[in-house]
Amino acid sequence: MGRYRAPQPPKSPYITAEGYAALELESRQLWLSRREVVAALSAAAAEGDRSENAEYIYRKKQLREMDRRIRYLQKRLPDLKVVRDPPAQADRVFFGAWVELESARGESSSYRIVGADEFDPKRGWISVDSPVARALLGRMLDDEVSVATPKGDESFLVVDIRYR
Repeated sequence: MGRYRAPQPPKSPYITAEGYAALELESRQLWLSRREVVAALSAAAAEGDRSENAEYIYRKKQLREMDRRIRYLQKRLPDLKVVRDPPAQADRVFFGAWVELESARGESSSYRIVGADEFDPKRGWISVDSPVARALLGRMLDDEVSVATPKGDESFLVVDIRYR
């Protein structure tokens, strides 16, 4: 059995203004903290035998992870398209919308449709690439939406749409 994995489909390039600012801030902070890690790595390397030096091994791993994230942000930030304004049709679900849904069982849930780089399930932010968001895009109030979930198809009613 091989280790080949099919490439992931490209993420959508859309992001909110707050999300873009957060990624830029993360990039700047990574560069600043990288200096400290490099200094600590140099000090650990000067101690001698690197094969048994836990501090050296830890700092190398930390630097590798930081560099991976910095490279990702350097490639991703120029490709992003910042969506600043709400759409002309505020009665439909588009990128950046807060959508309140009601399930067939009467349970209510609220989601915000955001970019793939800023989703946060704890806050109710879902990626525009997610199955729920794809099913919601373009829908209006009182539309019924069917979403394929691991437990089977589930129906929701769009109760509220708002943009901040």
